[in-house]
Amino acid sequence: MSSPKKTTNALHEKTGVSRPETISHKAIQNIKKLKQQQLSTDELITGIRSQNISSLSRAITLVESTNPMHLSKANEIIQGCLPHANKSIRIGITGVPGVGKSTFIEALGKYLTGLGKRVAVLAVDPSSTISHGSILGDKTRMEQLANDKNAFIRPSASGENLGGVAKKTRETIILCEACGFEIILIETVGVGQSETAVHSMVDFFLLLQIAGTGDELQVIKRGIIEMADAIIINKADGDGVSKAKTTQKMFNKILQLFPSKKSGWTPITTTCSAINQDGIDTIWQNILDYLEMVKSNQYFLEKRKEQNQFWMMETINEQLKSHFYNQTDIAELLISIQDAVIHNEISPFAAAQNLLNNYFKK
Repeated sequence: MSSPKKTTNALHEKTGVSRPETISHKAIQNIKKLKQQQLSTDELITGIRSQNISSLSRAITLVESTNPMHLSKANEIIQGCLPHANKSIRIGITGVPGVGKSTFIEALGKYLTGLGKRVAVLAVDPSSTISHGSILGDKTRMEQLANDKNAFIRPSASGENLGGVAKKTRETIILCEACGFEIILIETVGVGQSETAVHSMVDFFLLLQIAGTGDELQVIKRGIIEMADAIIINKADGDGVSKAKTTQKMFNKILQLFPSKKSGWTPITTTCSAINQDGIDTIWQNILDYLEMVKSNQYFLEKRKEQNQFWMMETINEQLKSHFYNQTDIAELLISIQDAVIHNEISPFAAAQNLLNNYFKK
């Protein structure tokens, strides 16, 4: 009796046939070598000025570094780029989580690159207060824009920084401008009424809202509504169109309760569907109308000057704080005095004064 014939399925792999080599080990080594290569300050500035994205990314990494050894080099790069900055339109975009900020930014970014503009997106992700980590998934959420040759997306973690932006967002703006990006879109973490920091670094502040959030009483409060130059009701598509129109009317009434802006601009409200790219052209035209007005009445330059002064003071505060905590003797004293505070042997205020007195004695 003959033995049964063996059968094979379509997924059967023949013996003796190895998988083709899909990864070039030589390419991997070249990439590692390139990453290890240290470029000088002048080389990085030259690279940024020639619109080299690799140089821009490296420079931003230096600027964001908490290593004290990188501070001097980062300052040199910023100083070298400063004469070539301040020529872009800076737009801040905020809204509560789930409002569709990433989808909106991608729609606006693609519309602008379609007009021949070079767009940089500085996206800030919230950091965990427990693990201190961030997802930094903005490139994944904006896949089409990430693959656009005229766009640059840089995700950063907010860290312990308040105000909806990362610690070095202001400096990153300067580097992107020097790299030839004409429009800078700054996406905040979307934490509601604490977005003051991003307002102090942009020309136009855009607030995204959605209908039916049950937040009608909250929006009457001063704060983020008062700072907004435009309120956009997103997700105005399908069954949400009528709700978006109703919400728009509500915001129009609310805005009448606020005093006139120093810029002379009356905040606009409009609806859009970022996922369908509806209304994006109208929003961009509103931004252009705003810029035309504030440049003609000199408010644009006045605001830029105020922002420069503000960030000078913020930089001083940050450097003093960093210098304080980087002192070895202060760090040692802090450990012992914290234990005393925990056990109620000294008040937090007296402990702080003790630390400051030791610091200023130096």
